[in-house]
Amino acid sequence: MITDTRVLLGRSLKHVTRSMDTIITTAVMPIAFLLLFVYVFGGAIDVGGANYVDYLLPGILLITIASGIAYTAFRLFTDMRSGIVERFRSMPIARSAVLWAHVLTSMVANLISLLVVLAVALIMGFRSTAGVLNWLAVAGILALFTLALTWIAVIPGLTAKTVDGASAFSYPLIFLPFLSSAFVPTDSMPGPVRAFAEHQPVTAIVNAIRELLAGQAPGSDLWVALAWCVGVLAVAFVAANLLYRRKAA
Repeated sequence: MITDTRVLLGRSLKHVTRSMDTIITTAVMPIAFLLLFVYVFGGAIDVGGANYVDYLLPGILLITIASGIAYTAFRLFTDMRSGIVERFRSMPIARSAVLWAHVLTSMVANLISLLVVLAVALIMGFRSTAGVLNWLAVAGILALFTLALTWIAVIPGLTAKTVDGASAFSYPLIFLPFLSSAFVPTDSMPGPVRAFAEHQPVTAIVNAIRELLAGQAPGSDLWVALAWCVGVLAVAFVAANLLYRRKAA
């Protein structure tokens, strides 16, 4: 399976490198949000005296990932419709290698997009006092979050009837950070909105990344964030593989 996945991963990565505009497009919207909120709204938002770009960046990174996974669904949908997946199934290769190649391609493409957004944030004044371990923890959370959302993306990639349907699922995921602590503290929100914001996964993930980047010891938010990521990953992984086997039957 590893050899089969490696070969198919090389094929998928070639498609990405031949259309780098997908990575650029993925990074454009988060960078636009970063510029808009820091330079237009940032002065009017009270985040306890913290540098607003430092406060904002964790949520922007999650939006970058949510934008990027739409292309995973699109690429898988294209392969399903073109018949190449059926051809792979007729060959003596591990069936799961097809899905894993798309998932790993998503991981690589999203990593590049995240680095682009991070570079822009550094230019805008983002600074972190985090040590090596904290940065590794941030990288781990982002990787786990990307993996979970990518397996969610596999589901519409397998089941969508149109190209638009394959990628449209990502829109709610992109805007979920707006109803969290990503842009403003949740205590400034009205009651029902605050209750939702404080108990949805993005808030815990954003808070955990924010604490780590500030060089602080992670609190309970880290474990809540990991629990959400692992839970979503497990459900999406099982559902995607069941759908894939049903398609192969």
